[in-house]
Amino acid sequence: MGAGGIVGSQRGTPIPDITAGLILPSGSLAQPPPTSGRSGTLGVDEEAEADDELLPAMADDDYSAQLSWQSHSKDNLKVLMDNLSPAQYDRFEAYRRHALPKQAVRKVIQQTLGQQVSQPVAQIIAGFSKVFVGEIVEKARAVQTRRGESGPLSPDHLREAYRAYQEETGHVGAARPLRAKKLFVR
Repeated sequence: MGAGGIVGSQRGTPIPDITAGLILPSGSLAQPPPTSGRSGTLGVDEEAEADDELLPAMADDDYSAQLSWQSHSKDNLKVLMDNLSPAQYDRFEAYRRHALPKQAVRKVIQQTLGQQVSQPVAQIIAGFSKVFVGEIVEKARAVQTRRGESGPLSPDHLREAYRAYQEETGHVGAARPLRAKKLFVR
C-alpha cells in the first residue's frame, strides 16, 4: 500500500485514494494528497509522471521496435528522395502538399450513406481517396505516354485509366456493383 493510494494488482499502477482530504468519523482529517510548492497544482514533470503511471506501459521491446521501424522508414524515404529525378521530385512534393478537403469528403460520405460520420472517419477516407486518385492519375499518365500525347490529362485518359484499374482490381468501391454509380461515363 502506497502513501495516498493503493497499488493496483497489474503493473504496479497506483489507484487514487478518493478518501484523501476527507474528514473521518473520528473527527480527524485524512492525509491530503501530495502537492508541489504551488497552491495545490502539480508541476509539469509531476503531471507527466502521473499521466505515465495511469497509462498502460508499452513494453520496452515494442517501443524500441517502433523506433527502429520509424528510423528505417525515414532512411528509406531519404534514399528514395535522393534518387528521384527533378520532375519526379516536384510531383512528389506536390502530392505531399495537397489533400482532399476534409469537409467536402465528409459531405460526400454523409450524402452517400445518409448518416453522420465523425471527422476521423472522414480523414481516413480522404487519405484512401487521395491514394486512389494518385493511382488513377498515374495510370492516366501511362495511357497518355502510350498514345504518344503530351500536355494536360484529358477525360479520355482518365476513363481509360479507370477501366484498366477495374480490370486489375475488380469492381471498385461498390459492395453491390449493379447499384453502384459509374465513374467517368460519357
